[in-house]
Amino acid sequence: MAQVPFVDYLVLGDDPHLTAHECTACGARYFDRRLACASCEGREFRTAAVATSGEVRAFTIVSLAAPGIPVPFVAAVIDCDGTSVRANIVNVPPDADHVALGMKVRLTTFPVGTDSAGTEAVVFGFEPA
Repeated sequence: MAQVPFVDYLVLGDDPHLTAHECTACGARYFDRRLACASCEGREFRTAAVATSGEVRAFTIVSLAAPGIPVPFVAAVIDCDGTSVRANIVNVPPDADHVALGMKVRLTTFPVGTDSAGTEAVVFGFEPA
């Protein structure tokens, strides 16, 4: 079955991972396309792989969301070897008894929908390591 990443910085395949645009002058990383670095105003970027494991730096249990979005869920900021990634924590009960600051997590991918041609859209999240 064909798969497409839901975001352009998710790389699928045998070794799913995220990529960031890294400033060649100062090393700042961004997931969106930039014309200039917000840290040093550099204008050259390279593609850099982001670590697939990390540590929870901040999180919240979301209990109210847009219509059609199942709640509760855990939204978090993950430190992936120096790169901050905003993502949901999945495959864990969404409560403070199961999610904690400093918790070790790893990248995971999963399909969120299939189009009429059978192509799956794949998203990422982090799960307990």
